[in-house]
Amino acid sequence: MTTILRLPTEPDQLTLPALLLRNAEDHGDLPALSWRAADGGDDGGWTTLTWRDVHRETAVLAAGYSALGVERGEQVLMMMGNRPEHWLSDLALTHLGAVPVTVYGTAAPGQIAHIARHSRARFAIVEGPRERERWEPLLADATVPLEKLVVVEPAAAGPHQPYDALHTTGERRWSQEAFDTSWQAIRAQDPLTVVYTSGTTGDPKAVPITHRSVVVNALALDRVVELPDHVEHICYLPFAHIAERMLGIYLPVFRASHVHLCADAAAVASTARTLHPAQFFGVPRVWEKLAASVRAALATLPEEQTAAIEAANATAREHVSCRERGEQPSAELESAYRAAKETVLDPLLSLAGFERLVWTASASAPMPLDVVRFWAGFGIVVMDAWGLTETVGVFTTNSPSAFRLGSVGRPLEGLELRVADDGEILVRGETVFAGYLRADGTVDGALDADGWFETGDIGRVDDDGYLWLTDRKKEMIITSTGKNVSPALVENTLKEHPLVGQALVHGDGHSYLVALLVLDNEMAPAWAAAHGIEGDPAAHPAVREEIARAVEAANARLNRTEQIKRYRLLEREWGPETGELTPSLKLRRRVIRDRYAEVLDALYAEGEA
Repeated sequence: MTTILRLPTEPDQLTLPALLLRNAEDHGDLPALSWRAADGGDDGGWTTLTWRDVHRETAVLAAGYSALGVERGEQVLMMMGNRPEHWLSDLALTHLGAVPVTVYGTAAPGQIAHIARHSRARFAIVEGPRERERWEPLLADATVPLEKLVVVEPAAAGPHQPYDALHTTGERRWSQEAFDTSWQAIRAQDPLTVVYTSGTTGDPKAVPITHRSVVVNALALDRVVELPDHVEHICYLPFAHIAERMLGIYLPVFRASHVHLCADAAAVASTARTLHPAQFFGVPRVWEKLAASVRAALATLPEEQTAAIEAANATAREHVSCRERGEQPSAELESAYRAAKETVLDPLLSLAGFERLVWTASASAPMPLDVVRFWAGFGIVVMDAWGLTETVGVFTTNSPSAFRLGSVGRPLEGLELRVADDGEILVRGETVFAGYLRADGTVDGALDADGWFETGDIGRVDDDGYLWLTDRKKEMIITSTGKNVSPALVENTLKEHPLVGQALVHGDGHSYLVALLVLDNEMAPAWAAAHGIEGDPAAHPAVREEIARAVEAANARLNRTEQIKRYRLLEREWGPETGELTPSLKLRRRVIRDRYAEVLDALYAEGEA
């Protein structure tokens, strides 16, 4: 679709403030931002600002930050969750011509210090006592330019600038003329934000992103995305990630849509049950967890109900397959699918709040094909996409009119990709950045002479132009026999069994692969209950026997080099809070390998005994 909304100037001249003013003028009474208090419960407690309210709050906060001393062009660091103070401060700083930069809440102290030094930021806005304690030492560090903290939670402010006082100052000092003069001086080529990569293999790198690149990406997405007008978005990923910056801030301003902030990522499922959204974005792990929850619920149903659901699933998959081939479903299939949706699938989906979905998407890592096929059985086609921080998010995507399950789609209009001889994906186009930002403000060029950027991802392009991801180049396993193995391929094959929630494959420099496996904490209790097992599922012989069969079944689908020779079933699920996953729920392979080094060594020692 092409956006139906008025563009206040030529697309290549648009800035985010110009779009926000457009929203206040054209859609002022429509909801823009909603959030729920911690004790709001599942059925209510939402506070909502309209686009007119957001524009006014942005102006007030901009005046407050200006009074604090924030200047045009300087980076301002933020470490907050998905709360209104974060979202509104981001827009306010943008209107001043400053550059808001969100730091991951899970960042290590060394990473925080590196970003503070590299950005030369004088100000940081932090949420509460936990964040304040992590940032305060930097104020006394002579190598860090940081001068002042703004603390959002009043009780945690102490000697620092309370957010509420900043807002009060803004109310008193706000001036329409000063506000307009400030944002009207911004140009499309100016930096909108800087995103620091997660730094899993070294210091985070700074990726500058301009207003123009965001608008170009938004326009290209609108040509392939089919969404209702002013659609809602559940915002739960960290704003330090390019995906949520685009989905949760920039695209909603561009489309005048409605953002629902979800402060706790664990509450995404309950939020969806409350809102019944028309669109939903989930990284692969989220779709895996949701699928596991549905599977666990289905496992408790009587056989006759299960049979009816499986029949409806088969009809839905046939309908999806027909569309995937680019064919028009026959009248008979269309009728059967509509009946299956109305009588079986939609009532089940409504329990998860998913019966209204018209657009579902995933990105960040290769999506397990069995998970994609599971959701296709409910008529939900997860439109897998691919991109990087360096490409302003989405570079390739599937669309309702052209998709291949398991692929990450085709390039957006105006973008190009090619695959090098070693399988690495190279990209170029207007939304591809020029290079990483140095500490002195200059850019370290990252493109070759012809404008191509080496992404570090490995993949292939099929005859129809669809991109299929293999893995990250730096994560490919090279065995002692010189064979290259994609760990993601093997891990996703292992996870096709519903009991296997997480997997890590290891084998660099060895003659065979071993794996660490984690039970799915949604499916394992349901499976155990269905088999009359009490207590900890991980400790029960029947569960361990089923896991052994799962590994055997996976090995049967893998070639000899990819097969798992030994594995260990772990007792605890991995997560961002314990360090094994990134904030976007991807494996931190080095962390896991270091943490379980003795276990991995023991697996190889067993093979040598």
